[in-house]
Amino acid sequence: QVQLVESGGGLVQAGGSLRLSCAASGRTFSSYVMGWFRQAPGKEREFVARIRWSGGNTYYADSVKGRFTISRDNAKNTVYLQMNSLKPEDTAVYYCAAAQGLTTTPRAYDYWGQGTQVTVSS
Repeated sequence: QVQLVESGGGLVQAGGSLRLSCAASGRTFSSYVMGWFRQAPGKEREFVARIRWSGGNTYYADSVKGRFTISRDNAKNTVYLQMNSLKPEDTAVYYCAAAQGLTTTPRAYDYWGQGTQVTVSS
């Protein structure tokens, strides 16, 4: 059974940092692309960042470029999202997901975690 389990969300003041983790299990993800998405109340789910399990190839949404960093630890089967200089508009539920191709489209991702709440206060 494939599982993606996010953790690390919470409440932080504007300008602060959080690191989200996504632990993957249940299959081999070495050929997959791992993505982070977020969804704020009343808004559509939007792409944040992605990375290949096998060789980096990172890509970011313009809204987070220079502030967020995606990385992975193959030995731990875990993907991370380091979020710095957080802004109130970063408040959302953050999801990790796995896809078989380089894509930023949510419907192209096959597996999803349950999400973790990030709240940034002003």
